[in-house]
Amino acid sequence: MSCCRTSDVKSVKTTDAQAPSIYDFEVLGSDKKPYDLKQHKGKPLVIYNVASKCGYTDGGYKTAQELYSKYKDQGFTVLAFPCNQFASQEPGTEEEIKEFACKKFSAEFPIMAKVDVNGDKASPLYEYLKTKVPGILGTTSVKWNFTSFLVDENGVAIERYSPGAKAEEIEKKLVPLLERTAAL
Repeated sequence: MSCCRTSDVKSVKTTDAQAPSIYDFEVLGSDKKPYDLKQHKGKPLVIYNVASKCGYTDGGYKTAQELYSKYKDQGFTVLAFPCNQFASQEPGTEEEIKEFACKKFSAEFPIMAKVDVNGDKASPLYEYLKTKVPGILGTTSVKWNFTSFLVDENGVAIERYSPGAKAEEIEKKLVPLLERTAAL
């Protein structure tokens, strides 16, 4: 799957906070065909909210691609959800966002459709992620672009990373997950 697929997110089955895993959410392509999150069952992944005009853009996309390139052969993936909620730093269309990520950062991982990560229109997937792994002092809102969530092989969000998190920081929890899933 390349970054040239866009998706929307909608809730299925349960309420956001009660969802037992990301597999309880449906991600739809812009063609309205489902992108089944269950295809990642049994393997960890990282979910980012991304933006093209942010101070974290360069490092964030490079970290995401570095992790993806290094671990994709073990079934790992990155899902990137563009978000324009923070200082309007993702103003482009989905096509512009895909082109930017693919050309500037050689992004090979799926780039989804734009979503809100906070507020009344926040995507149900993000409501689940924020509730499952609160931020500093228990706050649930996403503070800025390139906040990321590590999801285990069962589809459960287990860690939240601040914008600017380096691959090495994420690998501290990711590598043991990959080792555990390889042993299954």
